[in-house]
Formats: sequence, C-alpha cells, structure tokens
Amino acid sequence: MMNLAESFPILKDYTYLNTANSGILSTDLAQWRRTHDEAFIKGGSVFRMENAPIIDELRTNIADFFQGEISRTFLTPNFSFGFNTLIDGLARTHRFLLLNEEYPSVAYPVISRGFEHHFIDIDENLEANVLAAIEKFKPTVFAFSVVQYISGYRMRPKFIRELKENYPDLLLIGDGTQFCGTVPIHFNNSGLDALLTSGYKWLLSGYGNGFVLISEQLANNIYNEKKQFPLPALPFLKGKALLAYCFEPGHLDTLNFGSLNEGIKLIKKIGIEAIEAHTQALASKARIALFDRGLIPEFLVRQQDASTIMSMQLDNNLVQQLQHERVVCSPRGTGTRISFHFYNTEEDLQKLLSVLDGKRT
Repeated sequence: MMNLAESFPILKDYTYLNTANSGILSTDLAQWRRTHDEAFIKGGSVFRMENAPIIDELRTNIADFFQGEISRTFLTPNFSFGFNTLIDGLARTHRFLLLNEEYPSVAYPVISRGFEHHFIDIDENLEANVLAAIEKFKPTVFAFSVVQYISGYRMRPKFIRELKENYPDLLLIGDGTQFCGTVPIHFNNSGLDALLTSGYKWLLSGYGNGFVLISEQLANNIYNEKKQFPLPALPFLKGKALLAYCFEPGHLDTLNFGSLNEGIKLIKKIGIEAIEAHTQALASKARIALFDRGLIPEFLVRQQDASTIMSMQLDNNLVQQLQHERVVCSPRGTGTRISFHFYNTEEDLQKLLSVLDGKRT
C-alpha cells in the first residue's frame, strides 16, 4: 500500500469520509497534471499530436480493467452527459422502470423526454419490488444506480445477472458512479447493457472525465435512425464509428482523460481486490456500530454485497460537532452520508464513533 499521508495530504488535516461526494487527488496525479500542462505550454499543437495516443491507451485500460469491449467503450465528460446521450438514441416508445429517491441525473432525463415510466420503492424488499413491477408494468428499460447515492444500497450482481437471464429483451442501464473503483467488475458477464460513470469519485481522477461501456445488444438498438446517413469520410476521421460520433462528438481533452488514465493505473497498482477487502471489512464494522447506535436500518446491516456508503440520521448538534472535529461527510436526503475508500482506516472509524458518542478530542 502506498504512503497515504504523503500521497494524499488532506488526510493529515481531516478525517475524510466523503469519497461518495468527491474523491481526493494524489500528489502523483497533481504532478502528472503539472507536467502535462507545462509540456502543452511549450509544445502547443506538437504536444497535442504527440500525446493523442493517450486517448486510445485510456480506452484500452478501461476495457481491460472493467472487462468490456474497446470498440464499445466511449469517453464522456461525466455520467450525465453519457446517460443523456444514450437515451437520446432510444426510440420514444421505450418504457422505463426507475427507483424512487434515485439520483436526479438518472430520473430527470427520462421524465423530461416524455418516456413512459414507473417508480418503485427502495427498501428491504427491493428485489421483489423490481420483479413485481416488471411483470405488471412491462418495462423495456430498467435504469438504476448500481449503488444508491443516499442509502448506499447496492444492487446484488447475481440479481442483475438473473434479471438479464430471465428477461433478455429488458435493457439494463447502470449508473456506476458510486460503484466503479470499489470492487472488481466484469462488464461482459454482468448482465448490464450499459455501465456509465464519472471518474471524480472512487476512481480519484478529478472532474471532467467518465466513460460508457455498452453491450452488443444495446449497440445494435441505439441511434438506428442515424444509420441511414453516411459518416464523414475525411482522412483524420477514418475508422470513427457511428456511436463514437454520438458519445464523443468533438475533441477529447488529454488533461482530463489523462487524469482518468492515471486514476485507473493507481487503482490497478493498489489492486481492486485489496481495495474491496479493506473497505468491506471497515464498512462492515461501521454498519454494525452505527446500527447499534440506532443510526441506520437493520436491512442495510444484513445486506449481501453491500457498498461502503451509509447514511446516518443525526441531529443538527451532531452534524455541527462532526464539522468542528474535521470529520468530512455530506448531507444527503434526510441524513448525513459517510463513505469509506482504501485510504480510510480503523482510526477514521473510531474518530467518527467518538464524535457520535459525544466524546471530544
């Protein structure tokens, strides 16, 4: 494991339990970005041409790390851009299944475009709720956050695969912004038809970067009306596919996407299995401790394949005390959200619990 205090200076000053809001930048990434821009200053278009291969390298790294296909891996500035682009390519006859209290960037684009839709509740019976809604509402698309941004509820990988096996024509679109970078992911075997994410949270890549992975089934059923028009034939656009024109309509920034490349390299260097083992052990202790204090519901403690995000019901005095003690977390919904990444420690958890218990440091 890297020297966390040196690599992430913010950890010296704060108990940082807020990756679900924003990941933090390493000193190595900051140095890479400085070097990038200094070279751009000196080289201009020469630098740009020499560094263009980093975009293809990133696509390769994404497809390799998340086990997707390079030809159906697209780079986007964030999840929201990718999701809006994706559903703009769907026929308006599609019927969406959505979750209540879902992240606005999932629900609003569907509603505002006039798609017929149906909401279901997120509770301890969520999987049964999904199956019942599929049978009754007959959706053609189920769009959901793999990990819910408020409660931290994580959709079980086995359940997603079973949905695809039992309803092969149902398109499954997953928001991976609170998911990618936390556990190993094999997109091609996941059951998902699309996995979209922003890189600024768990991938620790800063803002302005993200990606979309798309299944062959979805790729064959999106933007069909555009397939009648010939693609540009200019030499510098040779080989660019239709979906690349949709998801990557202009120039791609080597600073932002290079940062995502560096973020993925860092996660790979530490090891995604090691990250999962460390964070799951820490989050499991946290869930038990918070349930014992009456701060989270029991079903989240019992959940299989849980995330490292949880939301506590706190009074204003405790919220202010957390701020005073430099424990960084976020107000979300009616609660206060915390989250654990690989740089969090047992000491961070104990600091949180000491503040919740009314102890002063």
